Formats: sequence, C-alpha cells, structure tokens
Amino acid sequence: MARVQNTPTTTLGYALFATRWLQAPLYFGLVAAQGVYVYKFFKELWTLILMCVGGHASETYVMLAVLKLVDVVMIANLLIMVIVGGYETFVSRIGLQGHRDQPEWLSHVNSNVLKVKLATAIVGISSVHLLQMFVDVHHTSQHALLWGTVIHMAFIFSAAILAYMSGPMAAHADRGHAARPPVERTRSEPAPEPRPETAAAAPSVPRQPDPDGEAEARIRAAGFPARKLLEDFDERHPRGFDRETVARLGKAEFVSARRNVVFVGPPGTGKTHLAVALGVRACQAGHRVLFATAAEWAARLADARTAGRLDAELAALDDHPLLIVDEVGYTPFDPDTAGLLFRLVAHRYERASLIVTSDRPLGRWNEVLGPSAPAMTDRLAHHAEIVRLDGESYRTRHASAAWAD
Repeated sequence: MARVQNTPTTTLGYALFATRWLQAPLYFGLVAAQGVYVYKFFKELWTLILMCVGGHASETYVMLAVLKLVDVVMIANLLIMVIVGGYETFVSRIGLQGHRDQPEWLSHVNSNVLKVKLATAIVGISSVHLLQMFVDVHHTSQHALLWGTVIHMAFIFSAAILAYMSGPMAAHADRGHAARPPVERTRSEPAPEPRPETAAAAPSVPRQPDPDGEAEARIRAAGFPARKLLEDFDERHPRGFDRETVARLGKAEFVSARRNVVFVGPPGTGKTHLAVALGVRACQAGHRVLFATAAEWAARLADARTAGRLDAELAALDDHPLLIVDEVGYTPFDPDTAGLLFRLVAHRYERASLIVTSDRPLGRWNEVLGPSAPAMTDRLAHHAEIVRLDGESYRTRHASAAWAD
C-alpha cells in the first residue's frame, strides 16, 4: 500500500530532478566563452611579440602585457572550475574514475567547495588587476587606486567569510547523509571485534591536504566504531599477512577504480582494524564512506524494504563510493535477510566499492548465507583484493600474557 502511495511523489520528484539537464546548455555556453578567451590570449600575445620585435615595447608595457595574459589565463581557469565542477555538482557525474588526468579536487567537489574555489580565484584575478594599476601608477588616478584597493579588500573579506562558513556547512551536510544509528545488538549477537592497538611499522602514505577539515567531517559521518590507522596496526601479530597489498590499498586508489577488498581470517587477527584504517584513508582522499556490521546493514535494508523504498535506499547509498560491511559470517542469516545483502552487493557491482570482513573463506559463505552465497561471492570477488590474515586472536594472546604476569 505504501508503495502505491509513494508512486506519484516519486514520479514528481524524478521529473523535477530531471530538470537539472536544463543547465547543460549553460555549461556548453561557458565552453564557448572559454574559446573566446583562448582567442583573446593569442591576440594579446601576438601584439606583444610584434611590439617587442619592432622595438616599441617599454619595460612597463611588457609587464602590463604579461599581466594581461596572466589575467586571461586565470579567468580561463575560473571558467574550467565552473564548467567541470558545476556540471559535476549540479547536472551529472563525469565518469573520469581511473583516468590519469582526473583532477584531484573533482572526486570531492560539492557546492561549498566550488564556491570557495571560485572566491579564491576571483581574489587572484582582482590581485592581478590591482597589480596592473600599481605598475602603471603614473597613468592611474588616485581615485582609481583607492577604489581598486577597497574593492580588492572586499573580495578578500568575502572569500574569508565564505571559507569560514563552508566548514560548518560541509560538516552539517555530511552529518545529514550519515548512516542512521547502529542497530541495537541482541544478546545472541557477538560484540564488535577489538583490533590491535600497538604501535606499528605499517607503511605510511602521504595524505592529501584538507585545509577546510572536510576529511574530518567525512570520518565522523562514516560511523566507524573507533578511529584506526594503518600506522597503528601491529604487523608482527598475524602469522600470514600480505603487507605489500595492504600498503597499496592504503593509497585508496581502489575506491576510484571501483574495486572491492575482502579481509578473511580468524577472530582477533585485525580484520576490522584494517577495514576501518582503509576507510579513514578513503575519507582523507576525498571519498564518502559508511561503516556498519553485516547485521546492521541487513536491518537497515530490511527497514527500507518494509517501507517500500529498498530501491531508493540502494540508490541513495551510491553517494558513498565506499561501504564497509563488517563481520560477515559471525551470525547466520535467514534466506530473506541473505537476499538483502545480495541486493546490496549486486547493486554496487562494478559501480562502487565494498570492504568486507569475514571469519571464513568465500567458499564457505553458504554456511551462513545459504543459496545466495555463490552469486554474492562471484560478484564480490570479481574485482577484489582478497587479503588473508592467519594467527591466534590478538585479545586471547594478550589476555594470556596478562594472566601469566
């Protein structure tokens, strides 16, 4: 019944959302404007060359001409940011994942980031204009210098205010899209697996700068049970451990490539620690992440199915390039619940990334997931790095050592 009632609203919403394509011709118009600035650049450059060759170019003239060229380039850069970033944010995604020339900022651009970048670009353009006035000060009135300086300071002040406001706005937006509170565990469900905490020698990968604190907002919104880092993982604990693969995964490139990661091993070997640590790296690389146990994901999808919005929930999760599904295999699922997890894996197949942790190999998932297991593991493992961790439980070993002491 709820599905029938929601159909008109959904149809209307899709129709209104489709109107975003009306903006596409606007961005094509900006592309034409980009061509105009290319023409203007070469026209100014040709004039400068002719003046220099003819011996009519003074030092002041050359400086002003070069500043004009810089001005044209900066405005062209501003256009590129509006065209690419605005189209990606407001019209449709640009499928550049994995392309060697993908801009670093495109993977985490949003309206707040775009506004700040535009404001800083405008300040830069204003700086060039003001510098032109001071270079040609003998032909510039004091009135023009005064108002040029005032306008430039106004641009700086506005950009500073916008940058200050964008931090809380971005954090609020990420909290609004965060996962709902974790499902309350029953007495029969195992508690989350503690992770190794000792200092480590895990290879460190340089993190991308995030002056606006957006990475921290993404980390808070991800719903991690605790903040874990690759640098804190005790590599000496697991007997079997592919350090090179984990170090490569720590660059978070698998997220842009839409590949999966599966950690398999006995309880207490650090699977969830590594999963969370890779999730933190992904947040720092500009990706939105959500973490939950398999039981919590199943409950979330079951609630969505009961409300008649399972497809909408799966589509909404596409906003997060990485989902982490922890503790697969710790609790058996009935066929209906296993089917929901299959829907999640199938929906994200070759579309977005998953990190999954499990206490048993993929070939034994039928023990807890039933008939859905073969189709699920086939899709999950097709584009995946499977990392095996062998060894005794970190908790048991340290508890025994404490008892011996």
